[in-house]
Amino acid sequence: MEKTSLKASERKVITKSATKKNRIEGRIPGIFYSKHNVPIHIAVNDTSINPLVFTAKTHLISLQIEGHEEYDCIIKDVQFDPVTDRVIHFDLLGLTKGEKIRLQIPVQLVGSPVGVKEGGVIQHAMHKLEVECLPKNIPEHIVIDIAELKLGDSIHVSDLLFDDFELVDPKESLIVQVTHPKIVVEAAPSAEAATEEPTEPEVIGKGKADKEEEEEEKEKEKEKK
Repeated sequence: MEKTSLKASERKVITKSATKKNRIEGRIPGIFYSKHNVPIHIAVNDTSINPLVFTAKTHLISLQIEGHEEYDCIIKDVQFDPVTDRVIHFDLLGLTKGEKIRLQIPVQLVGSPVGVKEGGVIQHAMHKLEVECLPKNIPEHIVIDIAELKLGDSIHVSDLLFDDFELVDPKESLIVQVTHPKIVVEAAPSAEAATEEPTEPEVIGKGKADKEEEEEEKEKEKEKK
């Protein structure tokens, strides 16, 4: 994996007002930490950190802080603005040569499954997998060939094996499968409801014409008497 350089400045003041000022100026606050170093509060240009965050690849970073030595690291965590989705803070984890590390690596599916041609749909359950490896063996992404998957076939963590790194997610975890499309079936009307004849509306009250006819009948009865 190629290294990507990231230039940063150390933040001497870490108050809320100072942090807000950094963001207004297009500088994103972050922190660098490792097993063998004291945490360093830093700030970088948003144009420098965004390409490392909004990507489907994992980057090995060469961090260059003014007044410090260079550090090899990776992005460990990122915080986003809940409204704009802009990066508002990030964590960099320092790497030590010869020491294994665990991290999340993006999954890249390749190929057009046989099962899709049979009418199935792809269900991609895990978009990242956790791996353990040496810094030099960190993959940019995990490539999974799904071309041979038939309708009903699936790939779990236990189905994958790599030479340079080990998957540490539960073996039974589902990564991807080709499944039947969901069909929404509307309930058919019952036979009783289908054969039932519509009923006449109930008469609520007598109209004006009905009342007049009733009065006429009463008058005729009186005349007979």
